[in-house]
Amino acid sequence: MTRTEQLRAPLGSGSLVRYAAIGASGVALDYLLFLLLFNLAGLHEQLANAISTTAGITNNFVLNALFNFRRRDRILVRLLRFYAVGVAGIGLTFLLLQVFSGWLGVDPNLVKAGSLPVVLVFQYTINKKWSFG
Repeated sequence: MTRTEQLRAPLGSGSLVRYAAIGASGVALDYLLFLLLFNLAGLHEQLANAISTTAGITNNFVLNALFNFRRRDRILVRLLRFYAVGVAGIGLTFLLLQVFSGWLGVDPNLVKAGSLPVVLVFQYTINKKWSFG
């Protein structure tokens, strides 16, 4: 399949399925690490979030570059774009934690769990077109 055909592939394509599976592994790593850092290590929720999200971003970039999009060209540019999208995701989660946990008193564990699907859709949309497009 040519690169053009890959970009035009339907939503049910293997690439999307792999992206979702890779994303799920990153989400699991992110959330489990957040729980460990926040609940067991006692780190501040924002610091725990930044560390856990960075681990999830790294996991997802490596796996997407190797197994999904199989793009090894311009690796530094792709990595920087992927991380920029990841940092935007951290910012979005930071905002959600601040509003719902900091101001409204909702448990940070619940806020983090609720933020994951929102951030995942946001990042998928941008990464598909910008980081690996």
